[in-house]
Amino acid sequence: MTGIKNLSGATKGYIVLIALVFLSWLIFKILTSDNFGSPSNLLSYFQASLIATVGAVGFYFVMDMGLFDFSIGANIILSAIIGCQLATNFDLGYAGLVLGSIATGGLVGLCNGLFYVKLRIPSMIVTAGLALIYESLANYMAGGVEMTLPSELRAFGQMPGNIILAFITFIIAYVILNYTKFGTYTYAIGSNELVAKNMGINVDKFKVLAFVLSGAFFGAMAVLTISYGSSMVAVTGMSSMSRNFVPTMGCFFGLAFMKYGIPLQAIILGEFIVNIIFFGFISLGAPTAIQDVITGLALLVIITFTTKVTKGEIVK
Repeated sequence: MTGIKNLSGATKGYIVLIALVFLSWLIFKILTSDNFGSPSNLLSYFQASLIATVGAVGFYFVMDMGLFDFSIGANIILSAIIGCQLATNFDLGYAGLVLGSIATGGLVGLCNGLFYVKLRIPSMIVTAGLALIYESLANYMAGGVEMTLPSELRAFGQMPGNIILAFITFIIAYVILNYTKFGTYTYAIGSNELVAKNMGINVDKFKVLAFVLSGAFFGAMAVLTISYGSSMVAVTGMSSMSRNFVPTMGCFFGLAFMKYGIPLQAIILGEFIVNIIFFGFISLGAPTAIQDVITGLALLVIITFTTKVTKGEIVK
């Protein structure tokens, strides 16, 4: 017991995360040993998890400030469509795909941030309303047809392209969070916004920057999404919100393990756990509705047991 107490916070966090990964794998391996959990399967699960992880590490900057974004899915769809059009219709290739998607995502984030600080209404309401606009814009840009990325431009949908792009985004997020003024202010605003204002921090400015950064990461996620799936379909009527779930759950892991000092690492492994559970239910042949219910409950249990609320602390 003394040895466990002497472990660093980060070490304890890694032990918990690795234990959760192993437990998730073990449960489904026992239930369906024939078609689940082999080394090659686990590699496939991890590659699939990278897509949402890229968006989640950027979204962490927004969520840590106590804000939310309901336009994630609409941003991904719009960014992927514009990036695909720049790559194909304008013959810009990978430059158009990557830079176009990231720039579009950042611009969407900028709109979210500016509307939020100017209108002074909850970020959930602002981004939900803007999501409808982004969906309509994506539908207009696509002309009502499915946008398909040519096979010669899908390097980011498989190894090593997807791992390289994901690794670059992780490094950028890690450096920003741990070695820049922006990262320091992110924690300060998230901890106590009033105190941050009294310290002279321009809170509105850094909230807008958080949305821009988050949006750019969702643009990178859009690159991986359309490269992995080969196509993107514009939707309307808030149907894009189905894409909000997975990156948001990854952020919950980051917030839960922030006390261990490894939020971004927790997001990476957390998204891996989400995919293990998802593919585990697929191996069992469970209906989609049952998968969603049980996955949601399982993740709530995980977050509950990994988040300890101090007595008297306000949960928001």
